[in-house]
Amino acid sequence: MITIAEKINATIPATRRIIEERDTTALLDLARRQADAGADYIDVNVGTGHGSGADEIAAMTWAVNTIQEAFDTPLCIDSADADVLEAGLVARRGRPALINSTKATEENLTAVVPLAARFKLPLVGLAMDQTGIPPSAEARLAACHKIAAFCARHGVPEEDLFFDPLVVPVSTDIRQGMITLETIRAIKEALPRAKTVLAVSNISFGLPQRQRLNGAFIQMAVAAGLDGGILNVLDRELTGAIRAAEVLTGRDKHCRRYTRFFRQR
Repeated sequence: MITIAEKINATIPATRRIIEERDTTALLDLARRQADAGADYIDVNVGTGHGSGADEIAAMTWAVNTIQEAFDTPLCIDSADADVLEAGLVARRGRPALINSTKATEENLTAVVPLAARFKLPLVGLAMDQTGIPPSAEARLAACHKIAAFCARHGVPEEDLFFDPLVVPVSTDIRQGMITLETIRAIKEALPRAKTVLAVSNISFGLPQRQRLNGAFIQMAVAAGLDGGILNVLDRELTGAIRAAEVLTGRDKHCRRYTRFFRQR
């Protein structure tokens, strides 16, 4: 399974301080620990909620340049602002990356999909539209179809799409875990060349023993067809659960990744 390391995100207070203070040492330490843990991508989201759009563009450029000078791990350029996405994509200087994200609204698709086409990079598509997160798997799939159709018209093939079925905490609605799993299965059936990815830890927000819920949910999601997760790669219990799920779903031929993971531990 593809792992996208989640810790360089300015919604996390410690990371927000790093971004606001341009703390190069702390940023590189956080990137190094995630790279050493085996992340396939390192997510970079510098939206602190303070300052101007120009400030966020400058922060993204600084973060991408700083990380790429030290590490080869591809970055997941993450922002709700297309101008910030573009700044990060330019700063990466041709290196592999993932664009996070677009959603099924004309305004967002028009702003973001041309970036994926221009830079020839894969794109995360959120299963949501102008009304927000749809309440059913069918409505979320409809949003994914709209994204896929728009991308096809603009030269972004289905195989370059990562659809996020979205996770709403079960503490707010106990049905949400199953709705997300149903959406994964629906996407894999209707758009088989695309991949699926989700932010795993959202499922347990507001509940105790979050690690237990996250581990159980990721295994259920892998069984449903999940291809990637935005998650805490430093959580060895969680990454161990993924390795176990890959074995039990037949994705880990000869159990080599599983065996290597626990030998390294």
